[in-house]
Amino acid sequence: MTEALEELIDYSTLRGEDEATMFAAHVTRPTLVLGGNQSPGVVDSSKLGATSLRRRRGGGGLVLLRPDDVWIDWWIPLNDSRWSSDVHVSSIRAGGWWASELRHFTSETVSVHVGPLEGNPAFRVVCFAGRGPGEVFVGDRKTVGVTQWRVREGVLLSTVLPAQPTADVIEYLAAVPPGLRDALEGQDPGPLGLSDPKGLLEQMRTGSGPWRFRVIQIAP
Repeated sequence: MTEALEELIDYSTLRGEDEATMFAAHVTRPTLVLGGNQSPGVVDSSKLGATSLRRRRGGGGLVLLRPDDVWIDWWIPLNDSRWSSDVHVSSIRAGGWWASELRHFTSETVSVHVGPLEGNPAFRVVCFAGRGPGEVFVGDRKTVGVTQWRVREGVLLSTVLPAQPTADVIEYLAAVPPGLRDALEGQDPGPLGLSDPKGLLEQMRTGSGPWRFRVIQIAP
C-alpha cells in the first residue's frame, strides 16, 4: 500500500473536462515525481532538501522535473476522435507528435519506440533508464519520456523533454541498482538547440491539434 502524497496535478477536476486539452506545465522548483504505484521508500527523504516530492497517477518510475524542462500533457476525452482503447497506440501517437517537431532541431535520427517495454527491470525505479511505447529517441538516446493515465472519461498522455541530464535523479534514491548510473548517462540527449521553447510549444499545439490550450504552474 502506497503512502499518501500530494498529487502532481488535480486529477479529479481533469476527469470532468469534456474538451480535448493540451497542457503546458512547469514546476517552480525541482520536483521528484513518483509513479502511481511506487512507494515513497525508494527515495531517501534526507536528500530532498528544497526538492519537492509528489505523486502522479499512471505508470512508470521516478522522474526529476525541473523548471526548464519542456513538459506537455494531452487530455483526450472518450468522445474525441484521437482517443484509442489501445494503450500502445495512444503513447505512440504522442511520441509521433514530438518526433515531428524535434526533427527540426537535430540532424540525428529521431525515432519513436513502437515495441513493448524494454530494459533491466531493476532500473525501472526511474523513468529514463528504459524504453517504453511512444518514447522518443535522438540517435540511441532517450529524449522524451511518455506515461499515461487511463480512466473511463478519457486518457491523459504525459510527456517531458528534460533540459538537464537525467542521471541526477540517482542522487535521491535510497538504493541504487548496480549499473543504473551508466544506463542513465548513456541516455543523456545533450543539447538540442531549443532556444525557443515557447515556439516549440506552439508548433506542438498546432501540429497535434486542434486543442484547447492551458498553462499549469506547479508551485510548492
